[in-house]
Amino acid sequence: MAISAQMVKELRQKTGAGMMDCKKALTETDGDMEKAIDLLREKGIAKAAKKADRIAAEGLTLVKTNGNTGVILEVNSETDFVAKNEGFKTLLDELADHILAEKPENLETAMAQKMANGSTVEEHITSAVAKIGEKITLRRFAVLTKGDDATFGAYLHMGGKIGVLTVLNGTTDEETAKDIAMHVAAVNPRYISRDQVSEEETNHEREILTQQALQEGKPENIVAKMVEGRLNKFFEEICLLDQAFVKNPDEKVKQVVAAKNATVETFVRYEVGEGIEKRQENFAEEVMNQVKK
Repeated sequence: MAISAQMVKELRQKTGAGMMDCKKALTETDGDMEKAIDLLREKGIAKAAKKADRIAAEGLTLVKTNGNTGVILEVNSETDFVAKNEGFKTLLDELADHILAEKPENLETAMAQKMANGSTVEEHITSAVAKIGEKITLRRFAVLTKGDDATFGAYLHMGGKIGVLTVLNGTTDEETAKDIAMHVAAVNPRYISRDQVSEEETNHEREILTQQALQEGKPENIVAKMVEGRLNKFFEEICLLDQAFVKNPDEKVKQVVAAKNATVETFVRYEVGEGIEKRQENFAEEVMNQVKK
């Protein structure tokens, strides 16, 4: 298949490899992005595979808690101008309050529920769209509950571009819970602990690391030991408890939590627009779009 400049750009963003290496890898794998990432890693050209796209749509996240219930949600808009609009922020707040109170099971249920003003959530959003003049969507939310001996940690980064909600069991120390949420926002772990990583994913990574070591010319009799050492570093990259704590890199997150006799039950991290392909527009065009409205 034809390898487009956009595909090469995306692979460069995900791997940090050079343009020609990316184009060659995509050509060899017939345009398969994941196989191209693996190929670059096996050759030692790419240091890591970034699985999640970072092409962001606009909008905000919000985290709210009330007693033993917490909610995190993401609401999207077409432009960053609207995300900074007070009307948009009010809508975000109203949706969070509703979901916190009603605890809908999923997005479909939430959209059909009636709010305090008598409108359904869907109608309320439609009304906001008419006032603001831009498409707005409630993209996703999560409702978390905790026991009396647990604590929520809430953290918003860059005014809501990243939102995190954590639950720590065995402690009522809100500061620690918030610190863990801040760490999750900064480092973006995929799992709490390494026992949550599937055997399939572990074996896949082990194979990549093995091929990488062999490509480096390492003797076969020491490759296995090297791979296990590098696999530990892989777990440190993706597992929260194994990571160096962002506020004190001399400590692991598991040590910070253990010092409070606590455990991490769960966390939810939303980054605005992750996984959504944004229109290829520049800033000047975005300004002109707003002027025309």
